Amino acid sequence: MGFPASKDGRVTSAASTRPSGPPAEDPEGLGPTLVPSKSGLLRVLGPGLITGASDDDPSGIATYGQAGAQLGYGLCWTMLYSLPLMVAVQMVSARIGRTTGQGIAGVLSKHYPNGLLQVVVLLLLGANILNLGADLGAMADALSLLLPGPRWFYVTLFAGTCVLMQLALRYTRYVAVLKWLTLSLFAYLGVVGFAHVSVRDLAAGLFLPHLDGSGESLTTLVAIFGTTISPYLFFWQAAEEAEDLHAYPLRHDLAHAPEQGKAALHRIEVDTVVGMTFSNVVALAIMVTTAAVLHPLGITDIQTTAQAAEALRPLAGPFSATVFALGIVGTGLLAVPVLAGSAAYAVGEARRWPVGFGRRVHEARAFYGTVALATIVGMTISLGAVDPIRALYWSAVVNGVVAVPIMTVMMLAAARTDIMGAFAIRGPLRVLGWTATGLMFVAAAAMVWTAFVSFA
Repeated sequence: MGFPASKDGRVTSAASTRPSGPPAEDPEGLGPTLVPSKSGLLRVLGPGLITGASDDDPSGIATYGQAGAQLGYGLCWTMLYSLPLMVAVQMVSARIGRTTGQGIAGVLSKHYPNGLLQVVVLLLLGANILNLGADLGAMADALSLLLPGPRWFYVTLFAGTCVLMQLALRYTRYVAVLKWLTLSLFAYLGVVGFAHVSVRDLAAGLFLPHLDGSGESLTTLVAIFGTTISPYLFFWQAAEEAEDLHAYPLRHDLAHAPEQGKAALHRIEVDTVVGMTFSNVVALAIMVTTAAVLHPLGITDIQTTAQAAEALRPLAGPFSATVFALGIVGTGLLAVPVLAGSAAYAVGEARRWPVGFGRRVHEARAFYGTVALATIVGMTISLGAVDPIRALYWSAVVNGVVAVPIMTVMMLAAARTDIMGAFAIRGPLRVLGWTATGLMFVAAAAMVWTAFVSFA
């Protein structure tokens, strides 16, 4: 089966083709007459929930855990105050996909110089592959706590499983699998009730922002921002919004069907707010747990998966390693496909290939090849002599730096009426998006400057 070409001869995206057969039940409540109807919350949740849950990947778990162990409750405020910024940025990316019917790279390829597009895609690809490799290594190390065995075998096993999931499962089934994998994150919520949390210290750390200004603290702050507001999340959510235009035949991009805007934007808002809130609540639980369990013991630098697993002992006791391993493996199986998929969307749209998990493998060979290649390269990196916990932490730092130029370009594109029409961002959404971009720039610049001064 081929894909229709546009008037300029280019192959259209997956969102431009419509599957045969009865239409899927649309979470936006669009019926045959295109009249919005009530939709159940679970059915409404999709790209936003998956994006939020994948944000708490092994890299996120390591970063939040390190922050709690190192500084106690001192950086808990980042989870509270970053939430509205995170929601805004993800809503901007979702709106780009739903309005244009393309992912971020596809929009940039049409409206910005090719050089800028290539830089953005290369930054994303590098950060994603590093993050992907760190996640695979952490999954292998976590499993080895339960089943001692060769690390290379576990890394290869997880990489192969993630690739096969994306190649073999239909898009709707694949999304359902990703939704269920979010349940693995609840292990980190349960432990808070069993740890001896200082309510007074937690309240101070949560509501009163403070930072000592040291290079170590600034690097941790950049890592937290980088794993909370990560570039791959922008590309993934925008691409999945475009992909859903193919999955739900009654949907059309808002640029050509503005009458669907009210229902679409409401669904995006609910989905994104729930997904990002879930993500930050879990992240806060991880930070609070290590602050309550590891920090008082003087474990301020988590160096091994065994140390990280120890944080779950108040809840799981002798089964703490089991719970930790299941959480790392579950979140890794969720995050690795998202990392590889967002990279493939960006590369494919930049190269103007047919893209999307709604296509069969033979219909988008280059897209699926990029998914497999990104995973294989990440797997190769993880097989090197790299400390998995440090790799997770530093991949978050890299994301925190790389996110700034990508967010800048995304915010500029989302505000252009020639791209977004009546759905160009404005008002509070625009202010919050630029605030997030500015704060991440200041944090990254302060980290770099402090490091430069210390070495000078």
